[in-house]
Amino acid sequence: MSRLNFKLDRAASHSKARAATFQTLHGPVQTPVFMPVGTQATVKSQTVETLKETGASVLLANTYHLLLRPGPAVFGKFGGIHRFMNWDRPVLTDSGGFQIFSLPGERAMKEEGARFRSYVDGDVHLLSPESSIAMQKVIGSDIMMALDQCIPSTAAHDEARAAMELTHRWARRSLDARGDSPQALFGIVQGACHHDLRKKSAAFLSQLPFDGLAIGGLAVGETHAQRYEFTGLVTDHLPEKLPRYLMGVGTPIDILEAVHRGVDMFDCIIPSQLAQRGVAFTFAGKLQLRRVAHKLSEAPLEAGCACSTCRTYTRAYLHHLVKADEVLGWHLLGVHNFAFYHRLMREMRESILQDTFAAYYEAKRHDLGGSDEENVVHPVKKRAPARPRHLGDYDIVTGPQGFSSIRQVSSGEVMHSVNRPSEEANALYVAQSRLAERLVKRPDDVAELVIWDVGLGAASNAMAALQCFEETLAARGPEAVRPLRLVSFEIDLDPLKLALRFASHFPHLRHGAPHAVLASGRWAHVSELFQWELRHGDFLGFLESSPAPDLIFYDPFSAKTDTGLWTLAVFTRLFHHCRPKPAELYTYSAATAVRVALLSSGFHVAEGVGTGPKATTTIAFTHEPGASGHPAAARLLGDEWLARWRRSDSKYPPGLAVNERSAFEQRFEAHPQFAARPGKRR
Repeated sequence: MSRLNFKLDRAASHSKARAATFQTLHGPVQTPVFMPVGTQATVKSQTVETLKETGASVLLANTYHLLLRPGPAVFGKFGGIHRFMNWDRPVLTDSGGFQIFSLPGERAMKEEGARFRSYVDGDVHLLSPESSIAMQKVIGSDIMMALDQCIPSTAAHDEARAAMELTHRWARRSLDARGDSPQALFGIVQGACHHDLRKKSAAFLSQLPFDGLAIGGLAVGETHAQRYEFTGLVTDHLPEKLPRYLMGVGTPIDILEAVHRGVDMFDCIIPSQLAQRGVAFTFAGKLQLRRVAHKLSEAPLEAGCACSTCRTYTRAYLHHLVKADEVLGWHLLGVHNFAFYHRLMREMRESILQDTFAAYYEAKRHDLGGSDEENVVHPVKKRAPARPRHLGDYDIVTGPQGFSSIRQVSSGEVMHSVNRPSEEANALYVAQSRLAERLVKRPDDVAELVIWDVGLGAASNAMAALQCFEETLAARGPEAVRPLRLVSFEIDLDPLKLALRFASHFPHLRHGAPHAVLASGRWAHVSELFQWELRHGDFLGFLESSPAPDLIFYDPFSAKTDTGLWTLAVFTRLFHHCRPKPAELYTYSAATAVRVALLSSGFHVAEGVGTGPKATTTIAFTHEPGASGHPAAARLLGDEWLARWRRSDSKYPPGLAVNERSAFEQRFEAHPQFAARPGKRR
């Protein structure tokens, strides 16, 4: 029997829409319901008071993030999330499956679970069905989610089937781990965009004693038409007497379409994310508060809206807050957006109970997708044509996390696809290389510090280094700061040019330096302690003629896209050019082939911290003393990695003849890093 005592209050005529009620440990829930996303035990820009004011009845939190910070001990101390965040209404916790999906490439996915490195402290964690449920029990959520393997909705049939079958095995283990806990538990239907797999997954999970079923693996690559099609397909095969939850969806029109197809529960970051960008939702469509049309408007965001924002503030004031990038604007628009979403849910429920939903659906489906850009209201001046968000082979993409990145169209590769560019640059390059510490002048420092920035891209790494320098200079004073010379290498400047056109999307570029470097190839800080130079062209053509670096931020596109910069020959040239002084190389890649090439060229190699989509990264040292004296010394590749290398398909450099492989293996295993290791290493 369901722990939620689910009751179907009414099903609509001429639609699959339904109104229901269920009971959780912290109170009743009426559907259709929208759950604001409080990933880290907080809904961005809101308080629990404003969330209640807007009508929120359930919040969503994320097990993956809460496991890493603040961790299970904190929730144990407070007796769960409700007391911790002062929220006395229901909470649903996502299992972490989507976050595993967001760590492609370097996270290790196995039958036991997913092993990944924490973005908080670098520790390695195993997220399994058992550990996910254990953490959700400690969090004390009213509804827990079974761990699933989420893959792109456009995945091939074989890949989708394997992920679905793993999800099914994990579903059984999640139920076993739940035991007799009074918390409800939902299973997750997978199968990508394949009709037979979706039907099979729905049928399998419907036979298990879950308290509700979710539709996962949508809103991750498919078209709107496909999303609607597969939502309707799955609900056709789900039990009537359990709640149905469409995960990660979505916009008001997406929710309306999904309710029409029989879905009860929704979550999405959009109301808060778009509020941060100056967008308000109304029943006439979206309002872009950045538009000058609102500069003198005394109207509220929406006539008849009872939220505190509409009762108190004009569009003119909200326009001002948005243009000034004031946090208050984000908060006030967020209040309205959440009030709008909950009002939409109430109106849909009422129309279902009155059996007028079909008419409501037809009336609203055309309005909810509109925008004030299509209906200009007293513009102060003529709107300038929109600038194209692409240049050459690059365009700008904005992901669900709310930040923008540059994508190479031809390869589909995105620069910084998971973490904000500035965050990833700081974690992977600036913090790991201890740049702030190195910039403090010591008595024996006689030369400038030289950094190579290989793969300038949109200048996120270069600007992170500049920011570190400016912060150190402000804290220490010019007499205590070592001169820094930054040399950036880039063959294609279009990513930087495009990002500078839309600098509002790339906060790290709000500085005069990148404009000067793009214009003249160099920039100097007023203190003359920071020199930035650009080498525009093929990196290999500049390698030997550039000053030997102390630090190398190695960030070209991946070996798949930019093969020529990841070879043994290139790393050998790099090693010999750097060899006269100790140098350290930092790169996002943890591929076996890349590490083999670095080791074969003479570097000592260690695991770097996980960041962005990577569970680990790579650090390489030209000198063994530098490796042993670095905080990453404990992570130098050793026996465990060698064992994996021996089984790898990438154990030899490309082009190595078959008759040369045996000799290569002997030389490789005789590398000083392996031959003279004092103990077990990773």
